[in-house]
Amino acid sequence: MPSPLDPKARAAVTEAAAARSLGDLPEWNLADLYPGMDSPELKADIARADADAVTFETRWKGRLADEAGLGDKGSLGVAMREYEALEELIGRIASYASLTYAGDTSDPKRAKLFGDVQEKMTDAGSHLLFFTLELNLVDDALIGSALDADPAFGHYRPWVLDLRKDKPYQLEDRVEQLFHEKSVTGRGAWNRLFDETMTDLRFEVGGEELLLEPTLNLLQHPDEPVRHEAADALAKTLRRNLRTFTLITNTLAKDKEISDRWRGFEDIADSRHLANRVERGVVDALSAAVTDAYPRLSHRYYAMKAKWLGMDTMSHWDRNAPLPETPQAAIGWDEARNTVLSAYNQFSPDMADIARRFFDRRWIDAPVRPGKAPGAFAHPTVPSAHPYVLLNYMGKPRDVMTLAHELGHGVHQVLAGGQGALMASTPLTLAETASVFGEMLTFRSLLDRTTDRRERKAMLAQKVEDMINTVVRQIAFYQMERKIHGERRKGELTSDRIGQFWLEVQAESLGPAIKLQDGYEVFWAYIPHFIHSPFYVYAYAFGDCLVNSLYAVYRNSERGFQEKYFEMLRAGGTKHHSELLKPFGLDATEPSFWQGGLAVIGSMIDELETLG
Repeated sequence: MPSPLDPKARAAVTEAAAARSLGDLPEWNLADLYPGMDSPELKADIARADADAVTFETRWKGRLADEAGLGDKGSLGVAMREYEALEELIGRIASYASLTYAGDTSDPKRAKLFGDVQEKMTDAGSHLLFFTLELNLVDDALIGSALDADPAFGHYRPWVLDLRKDKPYQLEDRVEQLFHEKSVTGRGAWNRLFDETMTDLRFEVGGEELLLEPTLNLLQHPDEPVRHEAADALAKTLRRNLRTFTLITNTLAKDKEISDRWRGFEDIADSRHLANRVERGVVDALSAAVTDAYPRLSHRYYAMKAKWLGMDTMSHWDRNAPLPETPQAAIGWDEARNTVLSAYNQFSPDMADIARRFFDRRWIDAPVRPGKAPGAFAHPTVPSAHPYVLLNYMGKPRDVMTLAHELGHGVHQVLAGGQGALMASTPLTLAETASVFGEMLTFRSLLDRTTDRRERKAMLAQKVEDMINTVVRQIAFYQMERKIHGERRKGELTSDRIGQFWLEVQAESLGPAIKLQDGYEVFWAYIPHFIHSPFYVYAYAFGDCLVNSLYAVYRNSERGFQEKYFEMLRAGGTKHHSELLKPFGLDATEPSFWQGGLAVIGSMIDELETLG
């Protein structure tokens, strides 16, 4: 343990933990979904979802093949519209419960609503499950004829053809229904246990009991003793709860293995690749390219940073330490808002107008609160409503970039909403495109206005660190997940074994300039993506490299880029990544695509070397 903090450092810790004067931080207004948890509208819709789902099943189950054979009669188009309307209704109810719960996961009333809605919507969904299963059993020729002959059904062509990619992994109807219904008491329950355990954790730093987000935020504190104590606090609390997190990890990894085995997936990540509509070879090429780039990206950068900080090597708590050149003043909410909207406006006034709605109409929840879900996200809800953004805003420069990132998601979700409830959502790999592009627009706008050499160095360094976190760190996460899920097939993993995997991938990716001190072996436990969405993480690296290449096209284009970009976002989930990237002259199957994206990070590190 470090020596006790001096009064000045202790005051800094207290200030970081307390509510700072950042201006009027917005809290979202969920009334656009439902007036309240006890509202008649919510209760009526829950009842209607169940009743309409039963009616839909009674009307259509066992008839889809016959209706496809009739072709131009239009019945499949009618069925699709009814199915989409039910998905929209269920999505609205589930979104409201999820967002209400995220606002305070420690509130028993909200937790009960979330749990009850999960169960009731799962029950309603069980009556709809037959539809996709039965549709996939219809002969290919009949489906093709029906899509051509029935314009109403043909409208859903991208969704239908996409659905049929799942056909080889589809199980018998009763098994699918069992998987579906037991998800509430299986994966869903373990996810909820993780969330509620994490929001209950407290970390003692400088005599203060802090939530996770403020504690992680202290790892960016300018004073090394504060960072050190925050890292020790994280390790101490995570160790106390390690048995729980290890059990959750083992259980969910086994749950996934059972599902993958029954469905016939060959590789442990193939189900994620299928959901992302991306080929395994493309992800393998991305992973290999990033791993090969470790020495010239993260290893080189952290060696430079250690030198700037006057250290031979940095401890793990120094990885995100600010440079001496970095401004330390908190960035108020109004300044953050204006910074992002200005950058968006320079690219497209239409983009800024969409983003402005999130501020003006209270679609953002920004303050840090006890019980609130950690991190940040943009929830698309349903096309008949609008997205909502959750932040834990504390006035750091990275918080401004997070705001730009999540608003990028929000803009994408608004534009894609025109595709309807079934076709608006995009695979995770493409979902990160608009968010990372929003970050890049904001960063470049700020950098282009900077004339001071020291300020430019600080901005470039922070951007490089963010990109390393997005690309290098996420691929390391992906490789760790491969180790965990691969070994879990042989039996349960101990906490020590999981910690060993964590240290291995972190040491390889971060390089010799960072010393992984005692306690770091448990830091894997707070990463939510490992729990909620196995193998999600490579989507961040995919999106970052894609945006680097996309942004280079933008900088070199004379006109027309914005229109093509908006068309890509409006497409939602109706097109494969190859179709979406073709208008920009980009191809993710080419190794040069990934090398080009990584070269952008390398060029920034090159400039930092010249700035010294």
